[in-house]
Amino acid sequence: MNLYATEHGSGIHAEVGDQIVVGGPTVGQPGRDGEVIALHHADGTPPYDVRWSDTGRTTVFFPGPDAHVRHLHEGPAN
Repeated sequence: MNLYATEHGSGIHAEVGDQIVVGGPTVGQPGRDGEVIALHHADGTPPYDVRWSDTGRTTVFFPGPDAHVRHLHEGPAN
């Protein structure tokens, strides 16, 4: 089972409860992750309200090319 979002024509899609994972700013530096807690568009396109695991703060997030979505709410793998 693929836990990462696929590109759907116009880009990334997420749902409340999904995890956003962002790569580090440079090689060797850690990235960050957070939980999508609200959507701004019903179709799941950005931006998202994300609660970051490293700070606990919530921000409006516009994903860049180094970000992907991990769908944590999918059913178990077969």
